[in-house]
Amino acid sequence: MGDIEAPDSNQPRQSILLSLLPSKEFASSRKGMLLIAEVALSFISFVCFAASAAAAFVTVPLLEFLAALFLLFAYATKFNERFKGFLWPLMDFMRCVTASIIFFIISIIAVSKYGDGSSKAAGIFGFISTIVFALDFYLIFNELANFLKQGGESNDEPSRQQDEFSDSDSD
Repeated sequence: MGDIEAPDSNQPRQSILLSLLPSKEFASSRKGMLLIAEVALSFISFVCFAASAAAAFVTVPLLEFLAALFLLFAYATKFNERFKGFLWPLMDFMRCVTASIIFFIISIIAVSKYGDGSSKAAGIFGFISTIVFALDFYLIFNELANFLKQGGESNDEPSRQQDEFSDSDSD
């Protein structure tokens, strides 16, 4: 008698929380698995760097964690399809290239310069992150190259028609 809330009042809260998680289709796709691995490895590297003597390198894993988390959210909710003005594949490619290079550099420094166990662990997870980010930018590069090859062949004819009907005086 004194219940203010209905018995099913937790159902909307659960659906809101579940809407933030990636769908099974995206999480089982190659891009989804790579982004989830990037998020997890960046977070583990962040924790290891925060606990180590090499705490000066903590910003790189944190920024890559946040960037990968944002792109995971954007791709999982199809946010990228609503904002066509951004070059999403190019942003993702540049993020992966810079992340793999910077993770490689700070991992070498963490393993070689610092002797504590958490610095070594951060370096190992950084090397694994380097491999995952490098694999991601390799796959993105192949997708972009195939897209440009297909786009170059299909756009060849319309560009000629546009040249024939242009009003330029350069002829």
